[in-house]
Amino acid sequence: MISKGIGKRLVTIRVVGRKSGRRFDVPVAYTREGDHLLVGTPFGWGRNLRTGEPVDIWLEGKLRRADVEAFSDEPHVVELYTTMCQDNHHFAQFNKIGFDGDGNLNANDLHEAWAAGARAFRLTPH
Repeated sequence: MISKGIGKRLVTIRVVGRKSGRRFDVPVAYTREGDHLLVGTPFGWGRNLRTGEPVDIWLEGKLRRADVEAFSDEPHVVELYTTMCQDNHHFAQFNKIGFDGDGNLNANDLHEAWAAGARAFRLTPH
């Protein structure tokens, strides 16, 4: 069962394993981008989200369907991680992405996150 009151900056994504067919409910931090939600992860469950394959999400206490755009290429991952890190410094800290004294993200940390397997996703809830 999915927890409805998980937090204001978290969405729970129902992920179905490609090989196992098992269902996992994964809470993740999100950043709003207009009508979209941006999420990112370095973990393997992200490989089960694919562009054009909708997922179920719990958002603000409601179960919804969401379209998925998945990104694994460096330019897109760095761009979306930049947006998420600037919006949520806990996300940056969790992903070991630092800021300099002027508040700019460390470009090498962003590259390292991508090189270690980070993926980014744009979810469009219905």
